[in-house]
Amino acid sequence: MAHKCYILGGGESGAGAAILAKKQGYEVFVSDAGPIKNIYKDELSEFGIEFEESMHTEDKVLSADEIVKSPGIPEKSDMMKKIRSKGIPVISEIELAWRFKGNSKIVAITGSNGKTTTTALTYHICKHAGLNCAMVGNIGISIAKQVALDPKEVYVAEISSFQLDDIKDFRAEIAMLTNITEDHLDRYDYKFENYINAKFKIIQNQTNEDFFIYCPDDPITAKYLKKLTIYSTPLPFTMKQEPQKGAFIKDGQMTIAVNDDKVTMSVDDFKIKGKHNQYNTMAAGIAAATLGIRKEKIREAVTTFESLEHRMEMVAMVKGVEYINDSKATNVNSTWYALESMTRPTILILGGVDKGNDYEVLKELVKEKVKAIVCLGLDNRKIHEAFGDFVSLLVNTTSAEDAVKAAYHFAEKGDAVLLSPACASFDLFKNYEDRGDQFKQAVRDL
Repeated sequence: MAHKCYILGGGESGAGAAILAKKQGYEVFVSDAGPIKNIYKDELSEFGIEFEESMHTEDKVLSADEIVKSPGIPEKSDMMKKIRSKGIPVISEIELAWRFKGNSKIVAITGSNGKTTTTALTYHICKHAGLNCAMVGNIGISIAKQVALDPKEVYVAEISSFQLDDIKDFRAEIAMLTNITEDHLDRYDYKFENYINAKFKIIQNQTNEDFFIYCPDDPITAKYLKKLTIYSTPLPFTMKQEPQKGAFIKDGQMTIAVNDDKVTMSVDDFKIKGKHNQYNTMAAGIAAATLGIRKEKIREAVTTFESLEHRMEMVAMVKGVEYINDSKATNVNSTWYALESMTRPTILILGGVDKGNDYEVLKELVKEKVKAIVCLGLDNRKIHEAFGDFVSLLVNTTSAEDAVKAAYHFAEKGDAVLLSPACASFDLFKNYEDRGDQFKQAVRDL
C-alpha cells in the first residue's frame, strides 16, 4: 500500500506539497474547508491529484498515514483537533520539502520584520554571483513545489513561525532570525512566549556544520539565546559591538567577517536606505559569505538591489509631496521602522484588521514626525484612543481612494504621505498587495 500523505489546505503551500508527495509515489489527497483557487485546482488536476473544496470528508482525511498542514490552518480548527486526537503525524510543507531536497542547501530566513527584504536581498546576491538558486517560501512559490518541479542547489526561503510549528527533522544549513516582536499573537493563545519558541525552532536540528545568523541588538533574541544551547556556528550582526565572526557597522562602515575574505563597504553605498535596511543588509551579506560568495560580488549586489514592491516603495511626487507605499507593514513594528526612516513631515495612513496591536511603541515617533493620521479600516477606535490626544487631524476612511484624497487634502509641499497600516488588510482588501495596488492607483489618479 502506498503511504497516504494527505494535505490540509489547497493554497500555494498545499498544492506544492501535493505535487511533491505525488512525485515521490505517495497516495495524495487534498482537502480544503474553503474554496480552492482555480490556479491551484488546475495544478492539482494536471498531476492527477484528487482534491475536495469547501468541505472535509472526515473519514477519508482521518485515514491518512500523515497529514501535511498548510500554515494558514489554526490548531483550534475542528479538523485539526480530530487529527490530533487520532494521533496522526502532522508535518508542515517545509518538512516535506526538506525530506526530498537531496544535497541542496537551504537558507531559511524568519523573523517578525525584515524577513522579506532580507530574503530578496540574499537571493539577489546569490543570483548575481551565478549560484543555481531559487527564492521560495512565503515569497514566490512554495519550497515543496520548487523541489518537485525545478530543483536547485540553493533555496533561499522566507519561512513563517506557522511553517516552523510543524517541523520534525527540517534542518537549514544556514538559519537566520532577523528579530522578534509581537505579531500573530492570536495564533499563539496570546502568549508571546509561544510565538518566540516557534521562531527558535529554526535552529532546533542544526549541527556544528551549520550556521545561525541573528541580531544580538534585538532584546528578545538576546534574552532567549541565553537559555538555549546552540550547536551551530553563531554569526551575529550588530551595530553595538564588534564580533570576531559575523557583521557589524561602525562609523558608517559595514564589515562582514565569516572567512578570510572580509567584506567592507560604506553604508552610503547601500541601495536601500534606513537603519533597519542596514541590519537586513548585514544579515544577507553574512548568508552570502557563508555560501562562499566572493566579496566583490556581495558589494556589487548590495549597490544594485531595488527595494520590494509594497515595502517603502516610492510611488510618485505630486505637487511637492512624496507618496510612499508600505502596504506590507502588517504589524506595528514594521510601521515603526517605516516612520523611523522618514525625513519629511508625514501624513500616515493607518489601520485595518488589528491582530492585538499595542500602538504605544509608535507614540514617540508619531509625535515627532506625523502631522495627520488617515484611518483606513472598518474599526479605528484603538487608533483614535492611542493618538487622538496629540494628533489633531485624524479622519476615518473606508477605501484607498478616500484615504489618498484625505491625505492629499492635509499635505503641503515638502510633506510625505505614507501608507504603512500596521494591520492586516482583509477587512477592505484581498491582501496587502491589493491594498498597495489600490493606493498606487489612487495616487496616480490625483
